[in-house]
Amino acid sequence: MKLFRLISLTEGVSWLLLFFIAMPLKYGAGWPEGVRVMGRVHGGLFVLFVLTLARAAIEAGWSPRQIARAFLSSLVPFGAFWLERRLREEERALPAGS
Repeated sequence: MKLFRLISLTEGVSWLLLFFIAMPLKYGAGWPEGVRVMGRVHGGLFVLFVLTLARAAIEAGWSPRQIARAFLSSLVPFGAFWLERRLREEERALPAGS
């Protein structure tokens, strides 16, 4: 689960960098190289996110709804941070030793 959470946050940060920095540089300053590089980085991280999501879901026994919630969080700005908070809250709610 720790690996999934790390990849999720990293992918979320790359999404924000792509959307709020690289894309404005491409369309506002005529510098497309940022999108080319950041797009590849984000794409690779997204693939890792999906793979670690599958692994985490199997290991944790998540329901289809929980899996969908985690996946959809990767598609919206700041969704990774919302997901991290939710996972932290769920972890705290578990009985000690679980």
